[in-house]
Amino acid sequence: MKPELHPVYAPSRITCACGNVVETMSTRGSFSVEVCSNCHPFFTGKYKLLDTAGRVEKFRKKYGTKAAIGGGEAAAAPEGAAAPEAAAAAPAKKGGKKAEA
Repeated sequence: MKPELHPVYAPSRITCACGNVVETMSTRGSFSVEVCSNCHPFFTGKYKLLDTAGRVEKFRKKYGTKAAIGGGEAAAAPEGAAAPEAAAAAPAKKGGKKAEA
């Protein structure tokens, strides 16, 4: 092997913004991080749903999710509209050969 080819793999200290310190080995040396496994919501399981200025409700209202429309109940069809069961029973006709009777 050539001398001084490989980087120095020395002990290092990684410090998180929450105060957690991890002692490990690194070629980079000591450094700081903003988020670690002790404070990240994915690892802690403490998720926060931030709803700034009602954005979630605005989305639900705009796109008509079940929660915003009727509390989870299906919306009724307007008068004169065919029932979903009747529309599903009669298949749509497409162009092509006519059936001989």
